[in-house]
This record gives sequence, C-alpha cells and structure tokens, in this order.
Amino acid sequence: MRAPETWFPLRLLVCETCWLVQTEDHAGREALFTDDYAYFSSFSSSWLAHADAYVGAMRERLALNADSCVVEVASNDGYLLQYVQAAGIPCYGVEPTASTAAAARAKGIEVVERFFGVALADELARAGRQADLIAANNVLAHVPDINDFVSGFARLLKPHGVATFEFPHLLRMVQGCQFDTAYHEHYSYLSLTAVQRIVAANGLAVLDVQELSTHGGSLRVFAGRADAASHPHATADGASRVRQLLADEAAAGMLGADFYGDFQAQALRIKRELLTFLLQCQADGITVGAYGAAAKGNTLLNFAGVRPDLLPYVVDKNPAKQGQYLPGSRIPVVSEAHLHAHRPQRVLILPWNLRDEVSAQLSDIRGWGGQFVTAVPRLEVW
Repeated sequence: MRAPETWFPLRLLVCETCWLVQTEDHAGREALFTDDYAYFSSFSSSWLAHADAYVGAMRERLALNADSCVVEVASNDGYLLQYVQAAGIPCYGVEPTASTAAAARAKGIEVVERFFGVALADELARAGRQADLIAANNVLAHVPDINDFVSGFARLLKPHGVATFEFPHLLRMVQGCQFDTAYHEHYSYLSLTAVQRIVAANGLAVLDVQELSTHGGSLRVFAGRADAASHPHATADGASRVRQLLADEAAAGMLGADFYGDFQAQALRIKRELLTFLLQCQADGITVGAYGAAAKGNTLLNFAGVRPDLLPYVVDKNPAKQGQYLPGSRIPVVSEAHLHAHRPQRVLILPWNLRDEVSAQLSDIRGWGGQFVTAVPRLEVW
C-alpha cells in the first residue's frame, strides 16, 4: 500500500476519416496482460450461458463436426472451448496470460500461450492448424495493433472458414453514456463502420452481423477470407443486415463529430449523481458496499474520486482478486462472506451489465432490507 502506482491519462480520440475511436495514451500489452492476470471468464454464469449458446449456434450454422477445427483467440480459462470440446470438435485456444491458460489446460484444453498476430498465425498455418471457425469474443478492442491482429485471422482461416468478432458497440456506448467501459485494456471502441474498413484492409470481408445484449449492447461480426471466390456462408440476408446496420449508424450521426460531443457532459452528470448518493448515504447513516472488482468499476470510481471513506469495500467472488485493492481508489476487495457479515443497506453493482445475474446471486440481501444500486447510465436504486 505504500508503493507508488503508475497512472495513465484516459482520453478518447475520434478519427474523422474512418470513425475509429481509440485511447490517446495507453500502456503496453505486456504490462496489462500479465502472468497473474486476474480476469477469469468462468466466474460469470451468464457469460458461460452465452458461450454455450454461441457454440450451439455455430455448430448448426457452420455444420461443425469431428473433422472441423475451432480456434478461440483470447481463450481465457476455457470458458467457451469447453463446450466445443464436449461436442467432440477439435479445438485449441490462443491466450497470452499464464494464469488463465493454466486454468484452461486443467480442463483438458490445448492452449498456445502467445499474443496473436500475423507471425503466430503464419506459424500455425504452416503447421497445418488452420481453422474452420475462429472465435474472438471481446478481444478486438484489446489489441494495440489492430491491423496485425485482424490480418492474422485471414492467414489462419481455411479458404471457406469464418471468423466471428464480438465487441461492445460504440453506438450503444455513446447513447447510454457507458463511459466506464473506457479503460486502458481497451485500445479501440468499435462500430460496424470502422470494423468493416479494418477487416477489408486486412484480407477479410464482412459476411453478416448480429446485435447482442451483452455488455450493454454488442455486435457479433461474421467475416470470411476476401480471396474466397464464392464464400459458402455469404448470404443475401447477411449482406442485408450489414447494409441496414451501417445505415443505422449513419442515421444516428456516428459519421459526424457532433455525435460524440455530449459524451463528456453525460459522464460528469453520472459522476455528480454517484457522489451525491454516497455523500447522502453517509450523512444519513446508510451503509454501502460495492460488488464486482471489474475494470469498468475502476474507471467509474477513479473518475468520481471515490475512496474508502465513501465506499469501504468491494465484494468479488473471484479468489484471485480477494485480498487485493482496487487501483487508484485503493478500496479493498473482499469475499461474499464479508458482505453477509456486514449486511450493507445498499449494494452498488459496479459491472452494471451483470446486474440481473448479481442481483439474483445476492437476492438474500432483501432479507435485511438491502437494496441494489447502479450508477450507469443514471443512478438507480431498487
């Protein structure tokens, strides 16, 4: 606790040519995705259900079987590939963090413990490890060299293979003022407009797009190799959905600077609402704890200047986070047992995208008169 912390500015810039949004200043990937990386996807039951449903849908859509090969880039702890493996489909993951890779291997999943890009994709392709499906869930925003990353998919896919990219939709981020999803692990903030340009510049073509409810509103983009003369998974319906969403983004104003102009003011409103709530609770003697030591929570708490005097602890079910402190705010991370022992009257859910899962998981707080709170997109107590 006496050691100094490294702070980085957190500013977002918009390119008025391609409409890609990126952080201006960032840390290197090796500093962010370390051997003791503490985010394990399998701790979220709703995310496991999402992964299971994805695998079922891809099996049907792409006719995947024992002769296929599925790769997940940023495979984390095997949360998704465990369902591929259970279906008898050959698979392997690419994951640079030793902690999560070890958890995946414990499930019997093969993991290539490297950062993904052109160099690794070429190695794997030369070794005959090309894929019928490459899944990339919530990783496209996390890479500092997005062109090298995407180009690797074109090299690792079989000629008629499909890559899927899931990422939070910038349209929903701005409309919902989800400013707390901006943090240093996120180098890019993505629209279909920007992603279509990126994949086209790196040997891929967008085949289809789906809108998802995850992370406050996400996209799943389907892409195939651009050099495939006639891609079997290119359909008129898919092309129509792509055209429609591009038109929706343009109609919302995403291709103009004014669309982004009110974002800072809305973030300041959320900051004021949260501080007013916490100060009023303190004045009234109402106890407050937080749930979820998530990255988005760190952005919110540090932007608002919240410290342990206003929020004494945050609960997390991941043992790797318990006993640690949130960066910047230095709020201690504790177990669920701590919450049940102290019985706070209000529980602030920091990962608001999991509010339904968390409120169901902690429904017993109602027994002592507890209520849940979320701060984004506006303060709500229920």
